[in-house]
Amino acid sequence: QVPLVESGGGLVQPGGSLTLSCTVSGRVFMINAMGWYRQAPGKERELVATIISGSTDYADFVKGRFTISRDNAENTVYLQMRNLKPEDTAIYYCNAEVYYSDYDDGKDYWGKGTLVTVSS
Repeated sequence: QVPLVESGGGLVQPGGSLTLSCTVSGRVFMINAMGWYRQAPGKERELVATIISGSTDYADFVKGRFTISRDNAENTVYLQMRNLKPEDTAIYYCNAEVYYSDYDDGKDYWGKGTLVTVSS
Protein backbone atom coordinates (compact mmCIF):
# COMPACT_ATOMS: atom_id res chain seq x y z
CA GLN A 1 0.00 0.00 0.00
CA VAL A 2 1.44 3.31 -1.12
CA PRO A 3 -0.57 6.32 -0.01
CA LEU A 4 -0.20 9.57 -1.90
CA VAL A 5 -1.17 12.73 -0.06
CA GLU A 6 -1.76 16.03 -1.84
CA SER A 7 -1.86 19.40 -0.18
CA GLY A 8 -1.80 23.08 -1.04
CA GLY A 9 -5.17 23.56 -2.66
CA GLY A 10 -7.54 26.31 -1.73
CA LEU A 11 -9.26 29.47 -2.89
CA VAL A 12 -7.27 32.02 -4.85
CA GLN A 13 -8.18 35.06 -6.91
CA PRO A 14 -7.48 35.19 -10.65
CA GLY A 15 -3.85 36.05 -11.24
CA GLY A 16 -2.83 34.54 -7.94
CA SER A 17 -0.50 31.68 -7.17
CA LEU A 18 -0.62 28.35 -5.39
CA THR A 19 1.84 25.54 -4.88
CA LEU A 20 0.63 21.97 -4.61
CA SER A 21 2.63 19.18 -3.08
CA CYS A 22 2.28 15.42 -3.12
CA THR A 23 4.22 12.99 -0.98
CA VAL A 24 4.46 9.23 -1.45
CA SER A 25 4.63 7.66 1.97
CA GLY A 26 6.15 4.37 2.98
CA ARG A 27 9.17 2.44 1.78
CA VAL A 28 9.62 2.19 -1.98
CA PHE A 29 12.47 1.14 -4.23
CA MET A 30 12.00 3.80 -6.87
CA ILE A 31 9.49 6.29 -8.16
CA ASN A 32 9.75 6.79 -11.89
CA ALA A 33 7.18 9.15 -13.35
CA MET A 34 5.27 11.59 -11.20
CA GLY A 35 2.59 13.91 -12.39
CA TRP A 36 -0.42 16.07 -11.82
CA TYR A 37 -3.84 15.68 -13.37
CA ARG A 38 -6.99 17.69 -12.87
CA GLN A 39 -10.71 17.28 -13.29
CA ALA A 40 -13.07 20.21 -13.51
CA PRO A 41 -16.82 19.90 -12.92
CA GLY A 42 -18.49 18.28 -15.91
CA LYS A 43 -15.19 17.55 -17.63
CA GLU A 44 -12.91 14.56 -17.99
CA ARG A 45 -9.69 14.20 -16.08
CA GLU A 46 -6.78 15.69 -18.00
CA LEU A 47 -3.02 15.74 -17.77
CA VAL A 48 -1.46 18.86 -16.33
CA ALA A 49 2.24 18.05 -16.04
CA THR A 50 4.62 15.13 -15.61
CA ILE A 51 8.22 14.76 -14.55
CA ILE A 52 10.64 11.87 -15.09
CA SER A 53 14.14 12.49 -13.79
CA GLY A 54 14.96 15.94 -15.11
CA SER A 55 12.52 15.81 -18.02
CA THR A 56 9.21 17.62 -17.75
CA ASP A 57 6.12 17.79 -19.91
CA TYR A 58 3.23 20.23 -19.71
CA ALA A 59 -0.25 20.41 -21.12
CA ASP A 60 -0.85 23.21 -23.59
CA PHE A 61 -3.28 25.01 -21.32
CA VAL A 62 -0.55 25.54 -18.74
CA LYS A 63 0.91 28.12 -21.13
CA GLY A 64 4.13 28.54 -19.19
CA ARG A 65 2.29 29.34 -15.97
CA PHE A 66 2.95 26.10 -14.07
CA THR A 67 6.20 24.47 -12.99
CA ILE A 68 6.51 20.87 -11.89
CA SER A 69 9.43 19.75 -9.75
CA ARG A 70 10.33 16.93 -7.41
CA ASP A 71 12.41 16.14 -4.36
CA ASN A 72 13.45 12.52 -4.74
CA ALA A 73 14.87 12.30 -1.23
CA GLU A 74 11.44 13.16 0.12
CA ASN A 75 9.42 11.30 -2.54
CA THR A 76 7.57 14.51 -3.17
CA VAL A 77 6.39 16.24 -6.32
CA TYR A 78 5.36 19.89 -6.48
CA LEU A 79 3.26 21.95 -8.84
CA GLN A 80 3.90 25.66 -8.72
CA MET A 81 1.00 27.52 -10.28
CA ARG A 82 1.00 31.20 -11.12
CA ASN A 83 -1.31 33.55 -12.99
CA LEU A 84 -4.20 31.28 -12.17
CA LYS A 85 -7.39 31.57 -14.18
CA PRO A 86 -10.98 30.65 -13.32
CA GLU A 87 -10.78 27.79 -15.81
CA ASP A 88 -8.02 26.28 -13.67
CA THR A 89 -10.64 25.49 -11.05
CA ALA A 90 -10.58 21.73 -10.58
CA ILE A 91 -9.65 18.91 -8.31
CA TYR A 92 -5.95 18.26 -8.80
CA TYR A 93 -4.75 14.67 -8.50
CA CYS A 94 -1.23 13.45 -7.93
CA ASN A 95 0.00 10.35 -9.74
CA ALA A 96 3.15 8.32 -9.18
CA GLU A 97 4.62 5.28 -10.91
CA VAL A 98 6.07 3.29 -8.02
CA TYR A 99 8.44 0.30 -7.97
CA TYR A 100 9.05 -1.89 -4.93
CA SER A 101 12.17 -3.58 -6.34
CA ASP A 102 14.37 -3.53 -9.43
CA TYR A 103 12.44 -6.49 -10.88
CA ASP A 104 8.89 -5.33 -10.21
CA ASP A 105 6.67 -3.76 -12.79
CA GLY A 106 5.80 -0.23 -11.92
CA LYS A 107 2.30 0.51 -10.70
CA ASP A 108 0.35 3.73 -10.80
CA TYR A 109 -0.94 5.20 -7.58
CA TRP A 110 -3.30 8.12 -7.18
CA GLY A 111 -3.93 10.63 -4.48
CA LYS A 112 -7.40 11.57 -3.34
CA GLY A 113 -7.12 15.03 -4.85
CA THR A 114 -6.95 18.60 -3.63
CA LEU A 115 -9.40 21.28 -4.71
CA VAL A 116 -8.17 24.45 -6.36
CA THR A 117 -10.76 27.19 -6.76
CA VAL A 118 -9.92 30.32 -8.74
CA SER A 119 -12.57 32.95 -8.24
CA SER A 120 -13.07 36.61 -7.46
